[in-house]
Amino acid sequence: MANKAETIKAVAARAGVTAGDADRTLTAFFDLVVEEVKSGGKVSWPGFGSFSMSERGARMGRNPQTGESIEIGPSRSLKLATASAMKKHLMS
Repeated sequence: MANKAETIKAVAARAGVTAGDADRTLTAFFDLVVEEVKSGGKVSWPGFGSFSMSERGARMGRNPQTGESIEIGPSRSLKLATASAMKKHLMS
């Protein structure tokens, strides 16, 4: 698995830019995704997928150590819906 530094280095090499430029570009992209999704929007990249918000309501759970019922609060997370072209690419 590539970490952030390895990813930036690889993107910089493929794009023919400096690592600093790649870092700023990737950071700007992810900042944009977070801002758009937080405001209820969606960011789509054709052939790759769409980023959106996934919301889960409050629910009852169980403490695995004690078996006691506990309430788990609502939560939000970033969701990636993979494009069909990417799914096909991953299967080949």
